[in-house]
Amino acid sequence: MSHQRSPAVKISHSSIRSAHTADPLLIHILELAQHLLDIPIAVAGFTAVGKQVLHASVGLDACDGSDDLATVAITIQKDDLLVIPDTSVDSRLGGYILATQAPGIRFYAGARLRMPDSTTRVTLCLLDTEPRIDFSEAGRRTLRHLARLAMDWMALRLIEVERDATRSRFDHIAGTSPDGIICANERGRITFWNEAAERMFGYPASEALGQPINLLVAEGESYEKRSGFRRFGTRAARNLVGRTVELPGRHRDGAEFPVELSLSTWLEGGKTAFGAILRDVSERRAFEERLFNLSRHDTLTGLLNRDVLRGILASDYAASQPVAVLILNLDAFKDVNEDHGHAAGDTVLRLTAERLRFCIGSKGIAARVGGDEFAVILRGVSDPPAALSMAEAIRQTLAEPFDIEGVSLRLSASIGLVLSASHGDGATDLLACADAALDRAKCEGRGRCRLFSPDIREAAHRERTYREDLRRAVERDEFELYYQPQVRLSDGSLVGAEALIRWRHPQRGLMGPATFLATLEKGQYAAEIGEWVLLTACAQAAKWSKDCGSGFRVGVNLFAAQFMRDDLARAVQQSLQMTGLSASSLELEITENTILRHDEIVMENLLQLRTMGVSIAFDDYGTGYASLSLLKNFPIDRLKIDQTFIKNFCNDRQDAAIVKAILLLGRSFGLKVIAEGVETEEQRRRLLSKGCEEAQGYLFGHAMAPREFASRFSLKHA
Repeated sequence: MSHQRSPAVKISHSSIRSAHTADPLLIHILELAQHLLDIPIAVAGFTAVGKQVLHASVGLDACDGSDDLATVAITIQKDDLLVIPDTSVDSRLGGYILATQAPGIRFYAGARLRMPDSTTRVTLCLLDTEPRIDFSEAGRRTLRHLARLAMDWMALRLIEVERDATRSRFDHIAGTSPDGIICANERGRITFWNEAAERMFGYPASEALGQPINLLVAEGESYEKRSGFRRFGTRAARNLVGRTVELPGRHRDGAEFPVELSLSTWLEGGKTAFGAILRDVSERRAFEERLFNLSRHDTLTGLLNRDVLRGILASDYAASQPVAVLILNLDAFKDVNEDHGHAAGDTVLRLTAERLRFCIGSKGIAARVGGDEFAVILRGVSDPPAALSMAEAIRQTLAEPFDIEGVSLRLSASIGLVLSASHGDGATDLLACADAALDRAKCEGRGRCRLFSPDIREAAHRERTYREDLRRAVERDEFELYYQPQVRLSDGSLVGAEALIRWRHPQRGLMGPATFLATLEKGQYAAEIGEWVLLTACAQAAKWSKDCGSGFRVGVNLFAAQFMRDDLARAVQQSLQMTGLSASSLELEITENTILRHDEIVMENLLQLRTMGVSIAFDDYGTGYASLSLLKNFPIDRLKIDQTFIKNFCNDRQDAAIVKAILLLGRSFGLKVIAEGVETEEQRRRLLSKGCEEAQGYLFGHAMAPREFASRFSLKHA
């Protein structure tokens, strides 16, 4: 009965590859098949990863059929055993060279077995040029046994090939690795040593191989340090497997360096072998040490930073160690940077740190906690006189002139002092109390020491309470704007209004800015509330401009925080566009302190506002420490004479002289001037006679709600 050849049986010629050399043992198996089964031709091969390989044959030259080994291909497509007694009546070999040309195969028997990896199949084929109709069951069993024997041989060969490939890959990786790779036997003797290990430790492989691993650690090192390397060749080494540890390494020249080690183990010939990947981490450790120092110290002065100081203070407080904490600030340090440059300022800060170290010696710990702010911890000090004595010594030392490149600079320092035995509850509270005492010292005048006291605590407590209340006030829209009229002194006509914030507290009622503004300006909501004030005032002024004409203006006080957000000009432009108020009707008021603290940022913003057409007023002029250069350098349109000079203007010659000088400055610089706090007709008349054109104060009206303001000046829009 003839058989139709299945298309699935045929494998393309290009997928068949023959081995270059045949293993003698495999040839012996094939010769055994010839002898046992009296067969002229025997062939062995296998498939792996889609390729068919002819490993060996007897009775057949590879060139006779190496490009068309259908005998192998057919069997690989079948399970177990395939026998074709006569190919002339079975078409499955029809069309193949081995069957149609020399040697003209007439008999085919092949056995296929699957190897344990499930992807590799081994085939053993028997071929004859004569048909074998009587191929017995015993012959079939013999063919199967021989195929299993061939499979076992091939499995061993594959293991050897993979092992050789793995070794080759390892040698390549080890040779090119930047890390040291070292292997050792169970006795701790070095058996492998790559080039990176040679560079790391200085020993060539010829000197390192066979040496004990302890060679890599300096003689005389402690057992603990040496034991990490000594563990090579011991059971204890297994405890290091899978871990990364750091050990001290020793170079051939005796230099020591930190080594990071990762250990692995395996069996070689029934004995444990060890391998380690080693990395010189000297640079990393040096970098980490630099980072650690940077994280603890101020880079300019070398003193500890605020975080470290806080940690030390917390530790001392937890241990009930009495300490005195001093917070000091250099008065008018800003002037040094302005007048002599930032390099001179940096020098002053470094010299200040040196003087602090000299003053406290080993008795205390100094830190730089801010720009020109320093702190000192005095351990074991619980007596106020002793603490004040040290604070006074520091103050006097810092009052000595600083010699900066031949220029003698004199500065003073304000100091706040707190005692852990009497004040504060924990490190954070102690620092807060010291800060509060410093604020009180600065308020009382420059170059003072102030010991924290209960009344300062009460003020600080009120501030903390206000901060929490302010948060709720923002959430509940408890702020309102009141407006104080600004008039022309010659005829009393309304020219504008200053927008003044009020807080309608749910318990305390309507509160003026004096009670909460300082806390608000230092808090996180200053910029947000400042933008609300700006938008609300512009909206109200846009309504009143319709009643008063284009000459009406509104004055809005700016917080320093609004300058720090870097988008003040955008916020102003947005408020003008949203409300329809012209830029010429908006006057932004800034204080001297705002300019002094943030001069570069303020200048940039003011120039942008000037370009937009918004005018700038210098508020409370004469009360701060601004120099006349500010009037020259900053884009200012108006000076506001502070009410403290107007109050006794009529009967105090000094106040009168100050008012006259400010009016003269205004005319000299081409600036407009407005007086604040005018309460009497005599004040109005004298100001007018001296050339002051505008004023505001109780004489013309107190700060009023929008509806009252509109009613007072007969405006249609409340």
